[in-house]
Amino acid sequence: MIKIIVGTNRKNSVSKTIAELYQSILKEKGKPSEILELESLPSDFIENALYENNGKHELYNEFHDQLVNGKKFVFIVPEYNGSFPGILKTFIDGMTYPNTFRGKKCALVGISSGIGGGGIAMSHLTDIFHYLGMHVLALKPKLAKIEQNMSDNLLTNRLYMDLLQTQADMLLEF
Repeated sequence: MIKIIVGTNRKNSVSKTIAELYQSILKEKGKPSEILELESLPSDFIENALYENNGKHELYNEFHDQLVNGKKFVFIVPEYNGSFPGILKTFIDGMTYPNTFRGKKCALVGISSGIGGGGIAMSHLTDIFHYLGMHVLALKPKLAKIEQNMSDNLLTNRLYMDLLQTQADMLLEF
């Protein structure tokens, strides 16, 4: 089962909408998936699940175990301050090093309100995943000016839809 990670803990985020869209694309292709939302992380995980507390926080361990058991992932990566959200980095830091991601495969989708489409954010995240031994799919759609390309929680930009479809096909073959 492919795990789709919403890369922010912001409530009612566009990232979640894109994750749901991606899930529907995978479903059309006959591939089951599961969405993991960082907004559902326990509020105290930073103090009680990282470093010397690794493995000791029951609720955080549920998130951890879902990633440990996954083989392929899709990260929906919003651009925050020229990179990706700190909550995503902290979440990754809480994973068992290095085995959670080593040898596994992922696809990245960048989104931004501006013109960059999250390109720099995905570059930063790619560097981290390479360090951790994860294989990152080369096609990384950059969905720029995302709010202007959506209506009623649907992507209206045909190119963006085509890129997501193509990436999903590539991920299934990856």
